[in-house]
Amino acid sequence: MTIFLTSASTTALISAEQSYGNEEKKRGAIFTKHSVVDFMLDLIGYVPSANLHEKRLLEPSFGGGRFVLSAVDRLISSWKLSDKHDSYEALLDSIRAVELDTQTFLGFKAELKSHLMGHGIAKAASIHLVNTWLIHDDFLWTEFLEGFDFIIGNPPYVRQELIVPDLLAAYRRSFQTMVGRADLYVPFIERSLDLLKPNGQFSFICADAWVKNEYGRLLRQKVADDFHLRFYVDMYGVSAFEVSVGAYPSITVIERAKPGVSRVAKSESADRNYLSGLRDALLEPDGPGKRVAVSEIDRVANGANPWLLSVNHSLSIIRDMESRFPTLQDAGCRIGIGVATGADKVFIAPFDELDVEDDRKLPLATNKDVEGGRLKWTGKGVVNPYTDAGRLVDLAEYPRLAAHLEQHRGVLEKRHTAKADIVRRWYKTIDRVTPSLMLEPKLLIPDIKGNGDAIAYDPGTLYPHHNLYFITSSAWNLRALQALLRSGIAHMFVEAYSVKIGGGYLRFQAQNLRRIRIPRWDEVALVDQQEMTSAGEAGEKLSAELLERIYQLETGDLAFLEGEN
Repeated sequence: MTIFLTSASTTALISAEQSYGNEEKKRGAIFTKHSVVDFMLDLIGYVPSANLHEKRLLEPSFGGGRFVLSAVDRLISSWKLSDKHDSYEALLDSIRAVELDTQTFLGFKAELKSHLMGHGIAKAASIHLVNTWLIHDDFLWTEFLEGFDFIIGNPPYVRQELIVPDLLAAYRRSFQTMVGRADLYVPFIERSLDLLKPNGQFSFICADAWVKNEYGRLLRQKVADDFHLRFYVDMYGVSAFEVSVGAYPSITVIERAKPGVSRVAKSESADRNYLSGLRDALLEPDGPGKRVAVSEIDRVANGANPWLLSVNHSLSIIRDMESRFPTLQDAGCRIGIGVATGADKVFIAPFDELDVEDDRKLPLATNKDVEGGRLKWTGKGVVNPYTDAGRLVDLAEYPRLAAHLEQHRGVLEKRHTAKADIVRRWYKTIDRVTPSLMLEPKLLIPDIKGNGDAIAYDPGTLYPHHNLYFITSSAWNLRALQALLRSGIAHMFVEAYSVKIGGGYLRFQAQNLRRIRIPRWDEVALVDQQEMTSAGEAGEKLSAELLERIYQLETGDLAFLEGEN
């Protein structure tokens, strides 16, 4: 999984391991466990009984070679059972494996030759096979004369800021799915899917962010248009690799075939016996097996939409709500995020200690002010360098503000947001401060939380920081909306559409909040409006029974929310 990137002016060694931080990983020591490799090979049908010498398998970034070695063992077993077992040349087209890092490539080349000789293949034949199978190149630019029946592996996980700019631009021009903040594994998936033969099977174990995040939208569209997501196995919390990694992986099995029902499971272990049972349940022809929890979900790949992969009751509820109710925004709510300054140590401090003119600072709301869903200001303030009309103030008119900013000028001028016009705009914040927002009643929602409890009501006293999202509305009673969202509705939608991060927390980002469905306020019965408002003012949540009335559901449909709150 090591990648050697070059441009006309820059050479940079980048590896998937480096983004995880410790020296063992930097040396390329992230290997998929043998049990997981075998599990994936079983799922795509790469088994000795399948006449593998007549098929073609690709590993796009072989690294330590775990997938290649296991595939070779199965290939040799299949070949020896066939009538072609007297000629190793029958194996020449069976495998292609690509690696860009020279040291990794050469090391595995020698290992694979010894491995083949251990299977009884002559030295000269082993050398011929290795030289044919292994390709020293960047997979994204490698030319292949024909497609593949099987593509499998663990692609490089490299953040785009670590990629040489010229090469990143070239990738963006060549691969339509590499948009936004897409990591390198996204074009690896795109290219692999393009190389699949009809009915070919693809399986990667990699970070799961692309199935829900905004940057995965075009890749999801590609899968929905031309492929069938056969299996999705959530590996969150499972030690799928030989060392601990920071990403949250999943296993996808995608077929070049008409879309159909997907089988979805949450793996609880990387133990070989456990994965054997999960494999049998996923492959059971008459429906998912009963020994391991496997669900069948229709329309997982649905255009560019995030994949809803819940294996619980909430999936059908969400789809029903989406078919009958508007989004928060369509119901008359505005969703936004607080101010990003680009230099918090300059612009943010205890309110009383900010030595600027009184009209050049605002009381600031941060994560610490909304713990437990109740607003309690901790005394922070933010410097406001903007007029009410949205222009930067003239510092000559504000000597205290000018003095405060001038002592930090060196820091402020180095920021990317200031470089475009250092002479006139060196003291701007990334986001414009709009003082009228402070005076608006609003709900404040921390970006990262476990269950959505910390949704607080601000009557119009604080300005939100960048780590807080806010909701304002002239259509909805915000106290009532606070009670509704804190009762599990926000968590249900965000959990379905959000990618988990460290500690199992969810990202309550605007893109996920915008997925939440609510009725229009004027369509809620008056008696229910009153009960919701009272609950919000008392800091209470709504009962499942009240939520079911509001959403016109059957009794008991939302009972599961009470167990999660």
